[in-house]
Amino acid sequence: MGSSQKKKNERKKDFQKTRLKVGKTKPKPSNFTDTSFRSQAIVLNQQSLTTSAPSASSQFTHYLSLLNSKSDSQRKDSLSYLTTAIASRPVNSPLPQPVSVILPSLVSLILDGSNGVRNQLIKLLKSFPAPDMEGHISQLLPYVRAGMTHLAVDIRLSSVEIISWLVAIAGREVVSSPGGWIKTINCFLSILGWHTEESVKWSSNRASFGKTGSDGKPMVRTLQALAEFLRAGIGAAEDESEIVGANVMGDKEWNFPLTQTSHHILPTKSAPFAYLNLFGQPKNEEERGINMARQEGGEIGRASAGVKKILNEALALNSDP
Repeated sequence: MGSSQKKKNERKKDFQKTRLKVGKTKPKPSNFTDTSFRSQAIVLNQQSLTTSAPSASSQFTHYLSLLNSKSDSQRKDSLSYLTTAIASRPVNSPLPQPVSVILPSLVSLILDGSNGVRNQLIKLLKSFPAPDMEGHISQLLPYVRAGMTHLAVDIRLSSVEIISWLVAIAGREVVSSPGGWIKTINCFLSILGWHTEESVKWSSNRASFGKTGSDGKPMVRTLQALAEFLRAGIGAAEDESEIVGANVMGDKEWNFPLTQTSHHILPTKSAPFAYLNLFGQPKNEEERGINMARQEGGEIGRASAGVKKILNEALALNSDP
């Protein structure tokens, strides 16, 4: 009997709740394993113990490589560092890296989904010296045009700011680069909704800028950028040196022997002058979009008046003998 009572008491222990006293730790279970350890030192892999700081060029290259990071904040901070490094360099000193090395890492950020990254990118681009950017316009324009026709409104507006800056620093290079004139004009027409009805049968002709365009400021900024672009392409030359240079180039083109013989022989395709519409119906839609914008009045009307002025100056310039 004694052994059976002992077994019963052992079974009851499994179901009894022990009362803990104040200040007394809870007893550890029988299968407890002590996992605590003590270390005399902490060793870090690839720990650098050098006392000399990295050079400015190596730091610039390091932050340039961080532009491909998946973190928005890291890309923004990298752009901020690059902007500070370029803006704070001594006057007339070269860039830490050539523009041909920096631009390939920047062009894809024109289509970045973060507003902060794109705004910081615009600040960085504006910090570049204008002479260094003239030879790289054709590298930027495809991404700018892709941004101008992007579905996101903010990306379209950022691209308009970039094209306005490009026209300001190198207008002739922008309009004379491959696709720089007609393709960019089509992008402006797409943003403003000024395409003809035949070209946009499934979409609306009305320009839409979402909530950010409720006050009309994006429309005004786009019209101002279009006026600047038209002035650079078909406006009158503001500097006499440009006129003299154009005349000299024109004289050189006609010196013997002829270098553009394709313009002086019979055409290789039918209807080579079809684009002039010599025998078709006259088109009276050139000013349709501008008139629609002027009817809205306010800031949009004043901005569209600037575009109209540029077009009138170009027509008067080309009509002179």
